[in-house]
Amino acid sequence: MKNDSITMTLLYDYYGDLLTEKQRTCFDLYHNQDYSLSEIAQDEGISRQGIHDSLLRAETSLMDFERKIGCIARWEHIQIALDQIYHATSQLSQLENPTITGLAQVIASAAASIKE
Repeated sequence: MKNDSITMTLLYDYYGDLLTEKQRTCFDLYHNQDYSLSEIAQDEGISRQGIHDSLLRAETSLMDFERKIGCIARWEHIQIALDQIYHATSQLSQLENPTITGLAQVIASAAASIKE
């Protein structure tokens, strides 16, 4: 998993509550509010290096949580499987067999309820 801002924000959405309050604050200001390290340091009364270290620990923790728990990987796997289900049911719905078409609609409906 890449260490870009979008990935970090996704990791934070899943695992942010597992970080310390200080890490959550620094992370939110840096990644979500687009503050610079200097701005955060000034607001928090901490050195710029202290903010950098806190962010690095937070990002490392988030990546470790994903490696151990795997919520995002599981979600991505489910999305791929649902796309395959939609594609297959679309092809089945084009057949001229009412039983198959009906079953394809049931499957597509069930897949849609999972995606929500």
